[in-house]
Amino acid sequence: MTRLRHALADYLTMRRALGYQLARAEKLLAQFLTYLEDRGDTSLRTDTALAWATLPTGTTPSGWASQRLSVVRGFAAHLHTLDPATEVPPPDLLRGRARRATPYLYTDEEVAALIAAAATLRTSHRVATYQTLIGVLVVTGMRVGEAIALDRDDFDVGHGVLTVRRGKFGKSRELPLHPSAVTAIKQYLYREDRPRLAARTPALLVSTAGTRLLVCNVQQAFRTVVRRAGLTPRSAACRPRLHDVRHRFAVCTFLDAYRQGQDPGARLSLLSTYLGHVDPKYTYWYLSAAPELLQLAGDRLQRHLGGAS
Repeated sequence: MTRLRHALADYLTMRRALGYQLARAEKLLAQFLTYLEDRGDTSLRTDTALAWATLPTGTTPSGWASQRLSVVRGFAAHLHTLDPATEVPPPDLLRGRARRATPYLYTDEEVAALIAAAATLRTSHRVATYQTLIGVLVVTGMRVGEAIALDRDDFDVGHGVLTVRRGKFGKSRELPLHPSAVTAIKQYLYREDRPRLAARTPALLVSTAGTRLLVCNVQQAFRTVVRRAGLTPRSAACRPRLHDVRHRFAVCTFLDAYRQGQDPGARLSLLSTYLGHVDPKYTYWYLSAAPELLQLAGDRLQRHLGGAS
């Protein structure tokens, strides 16, 4: 066993004696020491710690990289007391995990304002494209990237279904549509002002040039629509974003369950599948920032406790 491996064993023993479990830290530090051994390093330096934390090379520093570097920093501080030559990575070497924005939960009136504001965009086809895009996001809760990746063949007008192929994590899913949504998409596809060059791309939603929409252009156009709709931030962390239409879909689905007296828990797994989540726990984030939903959950709990007493 190398000197660093012995030091790691002592470090883990000492920390666990203080009540820390350190299962993840042990795994990560073992991987880090393997990385050092493969490089032939016998001491811990900041540059090698940073290189390992940001593997694979070339990726943008993320919360995960910051966590890995933090684990190394704790071990390095321990080593430094035994070997002053050990370098301890500074705490601000990587940005930490970015805090999630507070979801902007659009009201029905605000959704209507967005669609109305989209009518002020230049050219009739551009208006139709963004009104259709916003409408599809509202009624399906799909990610914007999934929406612009839709092909015409993904729209089954006979069965009223949109198929999301190769979504996040490579998952595919079918999303049933309300008849009104089917009609709206069908009308969009057969508009007389649809660009002639659109026939060259399989995309369902196309730009005025007849090409598939780009996320950067969609986000820019949405900011214009938000401004013209008169929507303003509710706080520094709560600004109207396109992704928040997905939050609205999730929250409205649960609100409907509560109001209809249905079991919200049973609806969670269905909602998770519909949204394309790999695990229902990821769906909880969409539901945690809605005061009305929390109030309904509290009322349900009170009724349950009242009936049990």
